[in-house]
Amino acid sequence: MNREYYGKLIFELSRQGRRGAIVPDNGCPSAPKLPDHLVRAEAPELPEVDEPTVVRHYTNMSNNNFGVDTGFYPLGSCTMKYNPKINEEMAQHHAFSGLHPAQPAGTVQGALELYVRLSEELCRVCGMAEFTLNPFAGAHGELTGLMVIRAYHESRGDTKRNKVIVPDSAHGTNPASAAVAGMKVVEVKSLPDGTVDIEALRPLLDDTVAAMMMTNPNTAGIFEHSVKEIAAMVHDCGGLMYYDGANLNPMLGVARPGDMGFDVMHVNLHKTFSTPHGGGGPGAGPVGVRKGLEQFLPSPRVMRDADGNYTIECPEEALGSISATLGNYAVLMRAYSYLLSLGGEGLRLAGPLASLNANYVKESLKHLYKLPLHGVCKHEFVFDGLADKSTGVTTLNVAKRLLDYGFHAPTIYFPLLFHESLMIEPTETESKETLDRFIEVMEMIAHEAAETPDLVKGAPVNTPISRPDDTAAALNPVVTFADLKAACND
Repeated sequence: MNREYYGKLIFELSRQGRRGAIVPDNGCPSAPKLPDHLVRAEAPELPEVDEPTVVRHYTNMSNNNFGVDTGFYPLGSCTMKYNPKINEEMAQHHAFSGLHPAQPAGTVQGALELYVRLSEELCRVCGMAEFTLNPFAGAHGELTGLMVIRAYHESRGDTKRNKVIVPDSAHGTNPASAAVAGMKVVEVKSLPDGTVDIEALRPLLDDTVAAMMMTNPNTAGIFEHSVKEIAAMVHDCGGLMYYDGANLNPMLGVARPGDMGFDVMHVNLHKTFSTPHGGGGPGAGPVGVRKGLEQFLPSPRVMRDADGNYTIECPEEALGSISATLGNYAVLMRAYSYLLSLGGEGLRLAGPLASLNANYVKESLKHLYKLPLHGVCKHEFVFDGLADKSTGVTTLNVAKRLLDYGFHAPTIYFPLLFHESLMIEPTETESKETLDRFIEVMEMIAHEAAETPDLVKGAPVNTPISRPDDTAAALNPVVTFADLKAACND
């Protein structure tokens, strides 16, 4: 730990008897005595500090965090774009923030209307018939969508369909979600250009196929031009097409998954519709379905009756509940605010601008970094490490060195198609000046790798923590104040 950077830790500032607050005697009777088995044998070891010390400690700690509000975050396949602050204001509006999920539907008509309106907007953007907003995250949405597919096949008595086909370039959640849904995962290979090999797919299609999962554009940032042919092949054998919405961002205003032949999909609101991303949640992963599959969406569902009132229903054919009430509602509000702020004109610009920025960065750096897939990409692209690998500088070294220059590292070593993958996604929200500075720094690192490779191999040098031992952190996590104190004393 870099003590000069952090300054003293909070327990080092502790002084016996020092307090941060005084609780006056208000005359209230004491709480009932706890049963002996619930009483601690010893008082907890906590720092005794004043309030300004606590505030400064946590403020200084927060300043060491990197986020999209502090700098460029070109994390490939995760679309870490700016979260407009108007969305935060809307989500905190008192008319919504004080609601309780157990309130009768008649008292929350406005909230239910927002839920329905967002569902309808997602249907228009994605070419689907209906959406549920209940899932808590993208991976949760994947699982929900696969459960919908399984319920569809079972409703037809087609119980032998237990196979899900997944491209070898897919996100890791695809096979994981299929396995959790109780299905068998079958991998299909990609062509050298990163797209699905149709000839490798053909022999995998039979009457046991429940679905094929695809991301389009795929994880390498390449548009799957044969998607309609692939969809027809899967449909001909009785399977359904699942769209992993992780890469929907560049498709905004350009193409809709429903028009490509997909039957079920999820949307990562934090990627495409600019809700907060990271920190483990809260999130949202709405699931959309084509016409004919609506009845299998999970409960509860928000319905509009003949009088225009909104009700909460639990249809008999529905999956049942997959989350608490109607999902992470405040996140849904942020997404709806984003849609209204952009409007149709802004939404049609988002996808093309994301693709323009990615191609600008790619073309500017391909002379110094190895570009395995040539041609126009969409929102992201992949380098296979440095073009000159003679000095032994790896993708990990490049990523670590970027931290010294104030940029978050891109995704590294994914997709698994390339040995030294460096995956970059600039998003549509970054200015040309920011992209130019990023390009300049990437060029500087490439030159450093050739001229002073040990400098790059030893990076980062300007961060509070340089190269933590990830294995030791997993085996011996520091999760309590006592753990932290012991670790620092060591």
